[in-house]
Amino acid sequence: MAINYKAELVGVLGYPVAENPTGVMQEAAFAALGLNWRYLTMEVKPENLADAIRGVRALGLRGINLTIPHKVAVMALLDDIAPDAKVIGAVNTVYRAGDRLIGTNTDGKGFLRGLRDEAEIDPKGRRVAVLGAGGAARAITFELAFAGASELVVINRSVERGQQLVEALRQDTSAAIEFVPWSSTYVVPQAIDVLVNATSIGLYPDVEALPDISLDQARSDLFVCDVIPNPPDTRLMQLARSRGLRTLNGLSMLVHQGTIGFELWTGQAAPEAVMKEALRKAFEMS
Repeated sequence: MAINYKAELVGVLGYPVAENPTGVMQEAAFAALGLNWRYLTMEVKPENLADAIRGVRALGLRGINLTIPHKVAVMALLDDIAPDAKVIGAVNTVYRAGDRLIGTNTDGKGFLRGLRDEAEIDPKGRRVAVLGAGGAARAITFELAFAGASELVVINRSVERGQQLVEALRQDTSAAIEFVPWSSTYVVPQAIDVLVNATSIGLYPDVEALPDISLDQARSDLFVCDVIPNPPDTRLMQLARSRGLRTLNGLSMLVHQGTIGFELWTGQAAPEAVMKEALRKAFEMS
């Protein structure tokens, strides 16, 4: 057998990016499958993004992740964008097809995979309330609409940003869409089947923060999700469990979007359990 010392490279571009944990789970996955691949965590300022993408091409990277603030700006620098990512308006994963760089968005898909596989909930026909209107909320709401959710309620502090998301959803999906300004405590109505926190409220180091909501009128089988992976057991998760409600934490979405990227890059099935355990240990140490 010929000796090959060449490692295949993937990574993440962001600014700042030092606390991004994606490399932990991807490196664990490469090791588990015996792949000579490396995941690089690279800090790139916005004004240097175009040069960084030229570097991705020149160095032959097999793919990259994009995080804040590059998810929108990168779209103009790629050869093609997946149709759903075009509608969502953001790219968080790029994979190579020959010499072409293709952008897609795995955030919402990762959320849906966790909802279906771990919680065994099909969003089709469900009424879902989503806290937030940022990048995560945008990806999640669009994917829920594509999956057949019957009604989506967007709750956000910024009226302008919330209305922009609602208008985009109404234009590109057939779900019933409502916007609720988050000017006071949001009382989750009994009609809602699934509640999703797509904000950064509760993210480390602000682990005691809790979204300003009330579950007093919520249905007894409300399902509560959080996109925050660190800590996995947020105050929202604790509140929901204290009411006897089922939950899905943010570790699920982070792992599942990562497995989709892994599969796009390597062409192999991702070792999901290995990836989740690697992240769990990393977060325990943080």
